[in-house]
Amino acid sequence: MERHGDPQGRACQAGGRADAAILAGVRRTLDDVRDGGWDALVRIATEIDGAPPVMLDVAPFASQARTILPSEAQDAMRLAARHIETFHRRTRPDAVEVLTTPGLSVSKVWRPLDRAGLYVPGGRAPLFSTLMMLAIPARVAGVEKLVVTTPPRPDGGLDPAIALVADICGIDSIWSLGGAQAIAAMAFGAGEIPAVNRICGPGNAWVSAAKAMVASDSGGPGIDLPAGPSELLIVSGAAGDAATIASDLLSQAEHDREAQVILVTPDPALIEAVAGAVEKQAQALNGDFAPMRAIRCGDLDEAIAIANSYAPEHLSLACEEAAARVGDVRNAGAVFVGRCAAESFGDYLAGSSHVLPTDGAARFTGGVATMTFMKAMTVQRITQRTAAELAGPAAALARLEGLEAHARAAEARATA
Repeated sequence: MERHGDPQGRACQAGGRADAAILAGVRRTLDDVRDGGWDALVRIATEIDGAPPVMLDVAPFASQARTILPSEAQDAMRLAARHIETFHRRTRPDAVEVLTTPGLSVSKVWRPLDRAGLYVPGGRAPLFSTLMMLAIPARVAGVEKLVVTTPPRPDGGLDPAIALVADICGIDSIWSLGGAQAIAAMAFGAGEIPAVNRICGPGNAWVSAAKAMVASDSGGPGIDLPAGPSELLIVSGAAGDAATIASDLLSQAEHDREAQVILVTPDPALIEAVAGAVEKQAQALNGDFAPMRAIRCGDLDEAIAIANSYAPEHLSLACEEAAARVGDVRNAGAVFVGRCAAESFGDYLAGSSHVLPTDGAARFTGGVATMTFMKAMTVQRITQRTAAELAGPAAALARLEGLEAHARAAEARATA
């Protein structure tokens, strides 16, 4: 575990997504698929993955999964699905109507997206939980068409866990397609893959860069949020349990080598104890973990200030009076309060989505939610009498901006 004393700014920003070669490669892929359509997509996918894109029917793979996956794992999937659906149904936004003045009402109403693209990473292990965390909020929102892509497997099939989760979520087919080329296909459409309104899901440097680029293109789709390598910041004091803190750090550090896992504490003894526990547990796990870092601060108030500056994807308050300190947290994707609140619960079955903002984006956005798959519209209703009363003030405001046509359009209601 590395020790750092400087609490200012973001620590150890991952540089992979800013690599010029990656950005140039992603741009070429996007341009090729946009201009060349299905033929270009097939060529690129075959070059990179050794196989063209294939739409796989979920049903036979899900049926096989039910025979090979342990029953306790299947039960856990269904439990997680119930929790996720319950949370997102309760937090689905409702329409609001406001009477701003007698005779004039303005409403905010919500509509689901027509089509959404869900990217499910492959990597070390196919993340079936990510599919659940995306598909269930989308279904609750009422999205009509879900396009799901995941990197191809060597055997050409579907991972059993992904297939079973897809079946639980009501998804009939999944495209065997990954990387920037999958993002391009969902953004622009290619062959039978339709262009979608929003692309959601985490991925590697190529996927993250592709999402950012298509979202900035004119007419391109929206995206959910910057969802790069995992981040965990733990705030703790002298009462922190070193073994538990070490297990949480390792749980996020095992995602990939670019993950950022940090302990912030005023207690030097805790840093030493956690470092020892990390080393011991890592040896037993025999895995490949991202480096873990520690920042020594003056007190817990400063630790919270560091957390707000860093704006982590996951923030664990493993400190004294943790519940009381939640009110001081302004910037975090998800907050875990107290020793019993494990990031692993949030990753799988607490109910909220584990697709959360990284790279400091928690300063301006939250994680994936039902409203991610919806859009708001305002609706104005006005009586003839009120329109006549407001025509003059509206025209006066328009003329202050030099917009005479606006003014006359308002005045046309004065005698309607």
